[in-house]
Formats: sequence, C-alpha cells, structure tokens
Amino acid sequence: MSTITYDLPVYRFPARWATPLAWLAISYVVVPLIGSDYLFEAILLPFLALSLAGLGLNILTGYAGQVSLGSAAFMAVGAFAAFNFNLRADGLPLIVSMVLAGFAAAGIGLVFGLPSLRLKGFYLAVSTLAAQFFVQWALTKFSWFSNDSASGVIDAPQLSVFGLVFDGPVGRYYFALTVVAVITLLAYRLVNSQTGRNFIAVRDNETAARIIGVQVLKTKLLAFAISSFIIGIAGVLWAFAYLRTVEPAGFNLDRSFQVLFIVIIGGLASIRGAFFGAALIVVFPLVLSRLGSFLLGDIFNSGVLDMSQRIVLGALIILFLILEPDGLVALWDRVRKRIGAAIVRS
Repeated sequence: MSTITYDLPVYRFPARWATPLAWLAISYVVVPLIGSDYLFEAILLPFLALSLAGLGLNILTGYAGQVSLGSAAFMAVGAFAAFNFNLRADGLPLIVSMVLAGFAAAGIGLVFGLPSLRLKGFYLAVSTLAAQFFVQWALTKFSWFSNDSASGVIDAPQLSVFGLVFDGPVGRYYFALTVVAVITLLAYRLVNSQTGRNFIAVRDNETAARIIGVQVLKTKLLAFAISSFIIGIAGVLWAFAYLRTVEPAGFNLDRSFQVLFIVIIGGLASIRGAFFGAALIVVFPLVLSRLGSFLLGDIFNSGVLDMSQRIVLGALIILFLILEPDGLVALWDRVRKRIGAAIVRS
C-alpha cells in the first residue's frame, strides 16, 4: 500500500527584514527603559523628525534627481496646517489633521515644483528657494495662521490618538517613532515599485526615460508631491512632538540647509541614508559642545560653538563629496563587509 506525502510550503522570513525589526524592537522596548528625559528631548525627538524630513527630500533629490532648497517651508506648511485643522475643525482626530496637513504641503510642493518642468539643477534650486521666503512671509504677514497670536508663537495641541494621550518625553517619542516607522515602510515600498523606478529613470536620463514610456512631467510633479507630503508630516513632528510650539522661526532657511546636509552626508537614493545623516547632524553639535567646553572652558561660548559647527560641518560635507560621495551608508556597508570578512577568516 503506497502512501502519499505532501510537501508543505515552508515560509522563510526575509533576511533583509531582520535588521530593521531588531532596531524597532530596541527602539520600542529597550530605549524607553534605559533612556533619560535628556536623551528623548535633545536627541531622539529631533533625530526622528529630521530623519523623516531627510527621507522626504531624498525621494525628491536622491531618487528623482530634482534639487530643492525649500524643505523648511514645506515643514512649516505641514505644522501650521495641522494646527489650524486641529483648531478649526472641531472633533477632527489628530491623525486626520496630520494627513490633511501632509496634503496641504503636497499642494504647495506641486506649485513650487512646476518650474521643474522647465528648469534643472542650480536654477531649479533657486526657484524652490522662493518657497522658503514666500511661506515665511505669509506666516508672519497673516496672523490668522497663528490664531492671531501677538507673538506669532503658539502652543502645540496635545498628542492624542483615539483617546490615547502621548504625553511627556517618552509618550511623544512613541508617537514620533510610530509615525516615522509607518511612513518609512511606505517609502520603502514606493521606491521599490514601478513609481520608484520611474523616478530613477528620470534622474538618470530624461530623454531615455521618455523613450521607454515614462511620463517625465507627471513623474517630476509626483516626486515633488510625495516628497512635500512626507516633509510636511516631519514638520508636524518637529513642532508638535519636539518643539511643542508652532512658530515660523522654527522653520527658517538654516533648517532647509540642515535637511539638505542630512541627505548629502547620509547618502543619496538611500532610505537608510536619511537616518545616518540625521544622526550625525543631531549628535555632532552636542559632541562638539561637550568637547569644546572640556578643552577650552569658558572661551568656547555659544557664538564660537555656532561658528565652529558651521565650519566643521562644511568641511565634513566637502570631504564626503570628495572621498565618499555615496555618504555614510556606503561607508557603513564597507566597514561591515570588512568586519564580516575578518570574522570569517578568523
């Protein structure tokens, strides 16, 4: 009597998900147990918000090849839009306000992305820089955006989702971490889809992309919209979770350059690059401040610190552009491979 055997399919867990899941486990479980309020307030919250902003700009600049210097403007649009949706639409959930704010930022991004249909490179960067000045002018000129506040500085609303309040440094950290994790997953799916391949085709050669059937103009505008949407959500996190205030000064031109430096230092066309670059941008001033105070004492005041940060950061960017144009991600991968090879040989 013969027996029939069945080979059941064996599910193999994708190896590429092991590292991200491990980091998520550490972020959700270990960090809140051992982290101090200073760690959350001064490092992790700005790191998460700037990582998301860098991710949004990387989709536009790294994957689609469109230069933008108006990131802080789109962050400001997201923050002020979320505040006004939450204030004026009674009973509107905070998450819905954030999504609507992202769409508002995407709309502004589309408007200032229209020059990309004619301009490229430096000229496109200058045109997007106009968004920075226009948005800041509008926010300070029309007091309606800040609920007629005399100072223009308004308190951010409470972070509450479906009755669950995210209060205190740890609560705001959990809120920001969850938002960043969800959007990062969606961005990963996007850049590995046909849309992401269209972005890369337009970046590499617009003429060749048009020949193979890519709608170049539509792809450029889509890149601006998606990038601005993500950066707008990052602006909400920056104002609501980190600063706890909504004010135009929190989204100045320096913030735009900061986001651009994150992309350059971290690595273009890399999801991980946004996190590597943001980590360096956030931690570097703190390390420099502690080191300067230790070596120079009272001589190392706030003015010297600010100037030193600019000088050293500029030098780092030049070094990365010359020695490692692919950024910290490529450097990390190279070091990891050498360590792995050394372990195998031993």
